[in-house]
Amino acid sequence: MLLTFNCFEYDKDYPEADGRCYDVIRHIIFEAVHSSIEPGEKNNMKQTSIILTGLLIVIFCVACTPKKEKPKSKPTVPVKVAQALQKDVPVQVKAIGNIEAYTSVAIKSQVSGQIARIHFTEGSDVEKGALLISIDPEPFQATLSQYEAALAKDQAQARFAREQVLRYEGLLKDGIVTRDQYELLQSNAESLAATLAADRAAIKNARIQLAYCSIRSPISGRTGSIALQPGNLVKANDLPIVTVNQLTPIYVTFYVPEKRLAEVKRGMSAGQLKIEAVIPNEPGSTEVGTISFLDNAVNPATGTIKLKGVFANKSHKLWPGQFTDVLITLASRQNAVVVPTQAIQTSQQGEFVYVVKSDNKVEMRQVTSAAAAGEETVIEKGLAAGETVVVDGQLRLTPGAVVEAKDRQPVGGKKQ
Repeated sequence: MLLTFNCFEYDKDYPEADGRCYDVIRHIIFEAVHSSIEPGEKNNMKQTSIILTGLLIVIFCVACTPKKEKPKSKPTVPVKVAQALQKDVPVQVKAIGNIEAYTSVAIKSQVSGQIARIHFTEGSDVEKGALLISIDPEPFQATLSQYEAALAKDQAQARFAREQVLRYEGLLKDGIVTRDQYELLQSNAESLAATLAADRAAIKNARIQLAYCSIRSPISGRTGSIALQPGNLVKANDLPIVTVNQLTPIYVTFYVPEKRLAEVKRGMSAGQLKIEAVIPNEPGSTEVGTISFLDNAVNPATGTIKLKGVFANKSHKLWPGQFTDVLITLASRQNAVVVPTQAIQTSQQGEFVYVVKSDNKVEMRQVTSAAAAGEETVIEKGLAAGETVVVDGQLRLTPGAVVEAKDRQPVGGKKQ
């Protein structure tokens, strides 16, 4: 009975209690005590029972009265912020390029023979004309000596034949010899003269073969690994012994979508189109070059066109075979609104940023972004210059959250 007691049901009987539970109970006990004042032990017991019942009701009401909780304030979220700036931004196309040697020469032997000596260390830089490899020259020197001896012999015979022609010419005038005898000697002299020419050609070829025994670098560059060591036999025009790559300058080959072809052609017609290659494993470090080649056809399978950029590469930071990011600067966008790229988030509705209002509450703002320029992105729609955006800590934010800027990240460039 005590558990189901509701003191507020007595408001109509005790309006002076003003709806307060304790005042209602106090009036109940007061009426009960005064109405039960009778002589005798039973009346005392009844009075005591009523008083105890009232006390139990008071205790029950105190225990069951809900405590009023103070409203909790939303905690602040620490974030990093940056200010949207208005500046001139270059219009760039980003592509993935492959670094290639400006010139690559596979060094092969042009004669068959035994490798006598290697004159360089693999992986070293060599100059044009430097001696790289020596083939055993003795067989070729012997061949040259043989041809030179044959030339000397044929020269002696040719000299005798010419003298005979001169003597028989006088005898022919005197009628001592016949014309057939004279013409036979003249033909023999001419034949020996042709033999001399053949001997000289053979000697020249022998000297060329002998020169091939000394293999020299046709370009200035860097050598690769050596495939054959001294003592190995090589065949003419067989496997390469070593490859030399020219690193200064150097090429970077890349592809751009065909929809950007018109912009690239306009840039090239206006002059040398500037491009930048990001040095691998060195973020923020780039090498500047120019476009040197535009392919004559678009690849229909990929919808892209091939280009080549040439870079001075004096510090040898670009290396053949590596992949690198290439930035092509086509034009400049005037007075564009830019924010750090990391401020832009993506949802099912599209791209958005968290904008910090003057009361430190954030607003989720839908934006339309354009091309990125370095670590910044151009905002075409949805944001004005001077507004503050959150660049780090977005995962803990909801619209209307209160933030505290722990660090203000600068945006590159000066406000214009």
